[in-house]
Amino acid sequence: MKKICSILVVVILFVGCRKDPFTINPPVPQSDLLSLQIKSSVGIKLQSPFVTNEVAMNVKSDIDQTVTIRIFDIANKVVSKETANVKAGDNILKIYTSALPSSAYRIALYDANSKQLGITDFNKM
Repeated sequence: MKKICSILVVVILFVGCRKDPFTINPPVPQSDLLSLQIKSSVGIKLQSPFVTNEVAMNVKSDIDQTVTIRIFDIANKVVSKETANVKAGDNILKIYTSALPSSAYRIALYDANSKQLGITDFNKM
């Protein structure tokens, strides 16, 4: 019985740790899209500056490209880095922040040449 319980715990831990910090979720309610609109041709905008476990964000690009999304802590140290393929226009991504401790963070968007395309702040509650 102990072996079965041990195996079950290991499987649950493994499955729980596999979640990617960034995922693209196409179906987003219309009300969320309105709050995520970006007027410029490129940029990044969070659904809310106050985050608990996850937050939606709009990554807007003027061309199809691979972008890098970096999250910096209050000491300006990179705590998370992810690449994503985006299409020209609006791209809704979801960020999972449950692994981050409560603090202030800055999230920045970069193109393949490390040119900054946008930056914004959020607070992990």
